[in-house]
Amino acid sequence: MPSDTNTEQAPVKSRPPHSQRAEAIFHSLATAAGAIIVASIALIALFLLIRAVPSLRADQVNFFTSTEFSTSNADNLRFGIRDLLMVTVLSSIFALVIAVPIGVGIALFLTHYAPKALARPFGMLVDLLAAVPSIVFGLWGFLVLAPELEPVQRFLNENLGWFFLFADGNVSIAGGGTIFTAGVVLAVMILPIITSVSREVFNLTPVSHIEAAQALGATKWEVVRMTVLPYGRSGVIAGSMLGLGRALGETIAVLVVLRTSAQAGGWSLFDGGYTFASKIASAASEFSSPLPTGAYIAAGFVLFALTFVVNALARLAAGGKVNG
Repeated sequence: MPSDTNTEQAPVKSRPPHSQRAEAIFHSLATAAGAIIVASIALIALFLLIRAVPSLRADQVNFFTSTEFSTSNADNLRFGIRDLLMVTVLSSIFALVIAVPIGVGIALFLTHYAPKALARPFGMLVDLLAAVPSIVFGLWGFLVLAPELEPVQRFLNENLGWFFLFADGNVSIAGGGTIFTAGVVLAVMILPIITSVSREVFNLTPVSHIEAAQALGATKWEVVRMTVLPYGRSGVIAGSMLGLGRALGETIAVLVVLRTSAQAGGWSLFDGGYTFASKIASAASEFSSPLPTGAYIAAGFVLFALTFVVNALARLAAGGKVNG
């Protein structure tokens, strides 16, 4: 019977000192970069809050529920964000409802249906939309799109006016300067973001999953439904929230397209008014004295907080999909 022999283990080679130093330096630089981002965001929030508090104390109406926004008299500030919040949220969500199905459809077409010779140039064309300046989208929406959408808006108002989203608004549908038009323009603007993120995620679907579904006799649509879409759900959510963040903060295009109104809105797509960003941009020339300026900074702080809430909810939703 052969005797047992002890197998000798190869000695573990320690990394050279210069490699350890390089790793330590890289770790420190990465930590510092992350800390700088967090500190910058915290300082921005602190700056906005400090500048907004004096104006909020001088406000003569309820900041959250009032529809007034008058800052011409520093001794009688009357400003609230109800209408600004309504127009911002309604136009952005409407844009998201339009853009997400189209963006996901384009991404699926480019990754699983289009020939490679067509997918690359078509994908580049979609990505080029992100490089178009906001003012160009605004002028296109005001001069070209709004008149074309007017018949559609009239049809919806006449036939679905019983539903609050399509009820009579506080501006005339003639000319098309409504939240409906602004939402369509925003949808076109956020489409490249949603399409690009969704396309990258769909491309990462494991080939083994696709081949397994095909081996079971699944059709192209069944492969997409059973493997590609479930795998890419978190990415689609992330891309959608990135697009929503762009829509919430869009300024010039909305300022050009959306018609203003002295009357309060009622959650109709045929209302006019201002978003947070367009209201601040329209009054930039009034930023001369601290209290009136602080009123707009307070509105900006709400927009700042709103984007944080949206991103946090998106992270939770995406995490839940992945874990599920």
